[in-house]
Amino acid sequence: MTNFGFIIDNRRCIGCHACTVACKSEHEVAVGVNRTWVKYIEKGQFPQSRRLFSVMRCNHCDDAPCVEICPVTALFRREDGIVDFDNRRCIGCKACMQACPYDALYIDPNTHTAAKCNYCAHRIDIGLEPACVNVCPTQAIISGDLDDPNSRISQLKSREVVTVRKPEKATKPALFYIEGDRASLEPTATEPIGQSMWSHQTSGVGHYASYVEKRVAAKAKSNGSHQVADTPAENHTDHPLDQLHGMLDLGDRSDGVLNPRPGDKKHVESTQAVEKELARRAYDAPNKGILWGWQVSAYVWTKAIAAGVGLVASVAAISGLATVTPAVQWLTIAVALAFMAITGYLLTIDLDQPKRFLYVILRPQWRSWLVRGAYIISIYSLLLVMWPVLGLLNDFQIPKWFWWPLAIFSGLTAVYTAFLFAQAKGRDFWQSPLLSVHMLLHSGIAGAAIFAITLPLLNDASWQAFIPKMLMGLLVTKLIVDWFELASTHATADAKQTVHQITKGSFARMYWLGVVLLGCLIPIIGLATLPPLVIPICGFISLVGLYLAEHIWVRAPQQIPLS
Repeated sequence: MTNFGFIIDNRRCIGCHACTVACKSEHEVAVGVNRTWVKYIEKGQFPQSRRLFSVMRCNHCDDAPCVEICPVTALFRREDGIVDFDNRRCIGCKACMQACPYDALYIDPNTHTAAKCNYCAHRIDIGLEPACVNVCPTQAIISGDLDDPNSRISQLKSREVVTVRKPEKATKPALFYIEGDRASLEPTATEPIGQSMWSHQTSGVGHYASYVEKRVAAKAKSNGSHQVADTPAENHTDHPLDQLHGMLDLGDRSDGVLNPRPGDKKHVESTQAVEKELARRAYDAPNKGILWGWQVSAYVWTKAIAAGVGLVASVAAISGLATVTPAVQWLTIAVALAFMAITGYLLTIDLDQPKRFLYVILRPQWRSWLVRGAYIISIYSLLLVMWPVLGLLNDFQIPKWFWWPLAIFSGLTAVYTAFLFAQAKGRDFWQSPLLSVHMLLHSGIAGAAIFAITLPLLNDASWQAFIPKMLMGLLVTKLIVDWFELASTHATADAKQTVHQITKGSFARMYWLGVVLLGCLIPIIGLATLPPLVIPICGFISLVGLYLAEHIWVRAPQQIPLS
């Protein structure tokens, strides 16, 4: 069986961009987005400096996360190893872009569907090589069958030392680099050089280009440059290589590369820090911006409310801690259905192809948690519709068996997004096992907060006692779970950087003041010490804090560059 792949020979690449131009011409790739691009890295200080070139593109992974997360099989892996796509099926959900650890996908601004390198499959099928391979003047891009021992690519792979990008992701990429440099292959190992031709597009392209006019106007008004990262690129010219070498006594130096003394851990750590300072991105692909914006944050919040009221009501009924009166039932049904409708609307408008929304139901790819989630919320909505029917038939004496499926599917509605986010392997922070706990807690808080706001309407003594205790207990638990999440050791640099952004970086004020103080501590104190009149206020501000928490958890991981 044929197994196509690429080798990029960095010994030969001259950074001419012929591959990028050939790819654009072959596939009529729109301005502002690329299927293949060349990343420039500068290392050292003149005259002891050098420039590295790395061709970036789809890795055609054997275990491709984009294929697994795609809800409509718009992305698929062919028998010959090529990961291809069908834009006629794509709904523009951007899940594949979050799943790809290599930032290889983009939303085509012309078709509003996902696109990427497809190995020029139409050329392969008639016996031709990919356009980029055909045009490369130095034969730095080698394609072919990795499993054929007689092929050039197989022989190169067997005799040369090759590396891949992000091997820890276990995607089994079919794109290999000869003399791949860490500073070039790891996106967080370098920072932008500052103002350049590409730096003017750091606000995002492709899907994000729909906001470009508004953002350009805001940028001109503020008279400053927008950067996705926490801090702008530093001016590295203040640190000549010789001065750093002398101050840190790092060991031998040649060709602008610092070589630490073997076995000296402190020198190794110092060298890594200096290498990052002396390596910078001089030429890079435009940033795609925040792919899942306010619509996704709001959808997670409204879904938490819709699931939360059903979850709280079913817990009260099963446990007997509060009486689920007809007034409580009507309130739960009305709030849950209203917020489920809002959730569906937000899900739809976030798609770049909203007219194809029903493809998720009609053309499902069952491994995707987006599909599983669509069926879960459909069943939960069906239970909500059945509820008043059962109530009217039995004078709202709901049979006990009904509360169990309601509790199960309200809980699944609350947490399925955590499994969807976990499939987004490009975002390390979302891989946390605590994410499902967060979302279940958030749903419980949202449901309890809604009942807290409406307590004066219910006028029921059992709920007056049940809701404040439940809301306070859930808020305390949230603070504990947040502490475990943010204080524990994270396995990857990307996850650590996300935590830094939340606790000390660009989201720190929103988190500490909005989520912790406003959303948790003030309601806890109010519920514990103040009269019952403040319970609705505590419920309202805890909902505000909850939205801010969802906003941070959705947005912060997307600030980390993937390429």
